[in-house]
Order: sequence, then structure tokens, then C-alpha cells
Amino acid sequence: MRILTFALAAFFAASATPALAADIPANIAAAVADKDRPKQDVDRDAARHPAEIMALTGIKEGDHVVDVGPGKGYYSRIMSRIVGANGKVYGFNPTWVDAKFPTETPAVKALAAAGYPNVEAVVQPMDEIKFDAPVDLVFISQIYHDQVWQKVDVAKMNKAIFDALKPGGVYFVIDHTGPGITTPEQIDKTHRIDPDVVKQQILAAGFKLEAESDILRNPDDPKNNLVFDPSIRGHTDQFIFKFVKPK
Repeated sequence: MRILTFALAAFFAASATPALAADIPANIAAAVADKDRPKQDVDRDAARHPAEIMALTGIKEGDHVVDVGPGKGYYSRIMSRIVGANGKVYGFNPTWVDAKFPTETPAVKALAAAGYPNVEAVVQPMDEIKFDAPVDLVFISQIYHDQVWQKVDVAKMNKAIFDALKPGGVYFVIDHTGPGITTPEQIDKTHRIDPDVVKQQILAAGFKLEAESDILRNPDDPKNNLVFDPSIRGHTDQFIFKFVKPK
């Protein structure tokens, strides 16, 4: 059953039509329009719909948020501008990412020196994620499946994320759709995951599903090939779940 909050229902109809600019909060629109964003980030916006995604998360000024697997900072830069000087963005790399991809954490650290001083690099075991104080949002885009691939204890991970969030805090997941793809071996071949499995795993940790979105869906994606295949890379069918920690 598709659950959509009434205020955002117009954003995410089954047709995946992007929201009108007037529906995007001004601070989010300004963050996406930030002149300091790299061209390679801006060039990806048409496919990634960052304004609509950020609006659905509910991120706001002053929030403390976690960007899991931030890469070169595509979302971290936008989040930094949205939360502002009174907020915080934790660019979080699991220890396995830090070991496997040694340039990832330095890239996050470089953001602070590049005009995003409220971004902090963090490296911890994924299933032991925690912070000095509860956070408002944990955002994980296109890397949930990798935790299964790397054989992280996802039940422990989701419980740790639950504990890291404030009551009412948001756990926001985007990933590549792979119906029936559930095992590390299957994920290794495709870098996709079955959305129903993800949903069940996160609900089991105590979260409530608040919203789903079709905005990144692509019916032309066969959903069984490697996401890095040139024929589909950057345009895979992706699911979006917004979970909330009960108050």
C-alpha cells in the first residue's frame, strides 16, 4: 500500500512527475541553486531530482543529519546549505568503505575547506553507527544494498540507526530496484536489492513507514542487470522509502 503525506502527495504521484518549483521550500531551492555546487553535480540534477528528494525528507534549518556513503558530496553540499550554520552534516563512511575506497573520507573532509564548514567526516562500523547526540535524519542513497553485499549485520545496523535518531527522526532510503535480489551473491552481480526486503528489515527495527515515492522509477529498466551497465547507468529504476522513528 502506498502511503503519502498529504502535503507532499502532489510531488510524488505514480507518474513520477517532478514537483513544481513553487512547491519546493525556498531554502531547499536555494541550496540546489547554490553557485558553489560543482558542474558535475548540477549536470546530474535532472535525473536525481534533489529538490524533490530533500523536500520529502523534511530536512530543515538547524537539523543534524547523516549522509551515509556521501561519495564526493553530492547530497552533503545541498544538505549543508539547507541546515545552515546552526545545523550539522555528518558525511558518514562505514569502515569497510573507508578501507576499500581510501579517497572517500578525504573527499568529505575537503568539503569543510571548500565552503561547507558544517560538514564533518565520520568513519565507524556501519552496524555501530552513533553520535554524541540524537540526529534528525539518516539519509542513505544507493548504498543500503552494499551493506548486505558486504555482509554487515543489517538488523543490528537498522537498530543502531533507530537508536541514533531523535523520536520523530527520519530514516530515508534510496536504492536500485532488484525484484527477487536478496543475497550477497545476487547483489554482487547487479548492485540492486528487492525493495520489499529492505522495507521488512527496517520495519523490524521499530520504524514506521511514512512515505514512498515513484519519482526515481524507470519502467524501461529491466531491473536485473548491473547498475553500472552503460545502457542504464544513471537511469536505473530506484525505490524511495521514508521511515520515521515513533515519538
